[in-house]
Amino acid sequence: MDTRHLEYFVAVAEELSFTRAAERLQAVQSTVSSGVAVLEREVGTALFIRSTRHVALTRAGSDLLPRARTALDAVSQMRSVGARVRGAVTGSLRVGMLTNLESLRLPEIFGAFHRAHPGVELSMRTSPRGSTGLVHDVRRSRLDVAFCGLALADLTGVHAQVLRRQPFVALLPSGHPYATARSVAIEDLLADDFVEMPVGFGNRRVVDDWLVTAGLRRRVTLEVPDLSTVPAYVAAGLGVAVVPEQTAVDAPELTGVVAVPLEEHLVWELSVIARAEGRSPAVDALLAHLARHLPSA
Repeated sequence: MDTRHLEYFVAVAEELSFTRAAERLQAVQSTVSSGVAVLEREVGTALFIRSTRHVALTRAGSDLLPRARTALDAVSQMRSVGARVRGAVTGSLRVGMLTNLESLRLPEIFGAFHRAHPGVELSMRTSPRGSTGLVHDVRRSRLDVAFCGLALADLTGVHAQVLRRQPFVALLPSGHPYATARSVAIEDLLADDFVEMPVGFGNRRVVDDWLVTAGLRRRVTLEVPDLSTVPAYVAAGLGVAVVPEQTAVDAPELTGVVAVPLEEHLVWELSVIARAEGRSPAVDALLAHLARHLPSA
């Protein structure tokens, strides 16, 4: 059984699209399709339900998926044994990213990692479900490493290293009644519309959990996928926002919006996570590299 066919199968199963799988693998779509077809002949059954509109796993495909991931992990680890003997780290790393991490200087940090370990291929991706989706993908071995903004209490079952802790602040239009206040309570903003990230993103989860605990509700009228754009929407009068402090620091020249400290002590944690067990040498090398360049909070 050709491991390339297993790679094609896993990619299609995770993307539920032959087109997206081919793009992810940087392969021709016909090659991916034929490779999956060969695998289906070898296992003796269809692995996907195909239609003009969607692709779905059959029951056999669902059963095979975790086994295929385990097999590919084993092959990767076997290849790494030889690399360790030669004193080199090789393999590939799938890294889950968040938006608005400019303050971490990640391009420089990954550049240094590449120079130290040129045999490691890196691919980076985001999740439409934010931190919740990234944690899920690490647990399911769809990602090797990910940056996420969930609290440590929500990161059971994975290795997690907290990189940053920062308080939340309120972002208010400059004409807001509390714009000149020394601090503001979230409860005093509940009559306003809120600009937020989608459900599942770490910073939103912190605020939503606090509101549930306090027995309060708010009105979110605009959801945006990129945290760095929130100040501009607040400045445009689309609502107020409660965001990690760095979001305001990164927009110092934006007019029409002010950052006001919160009376509540809400803290956002940025962590780097990986599987708790069965990590490849490449994953451990990256975690060690990040620990040197991004000391824990």
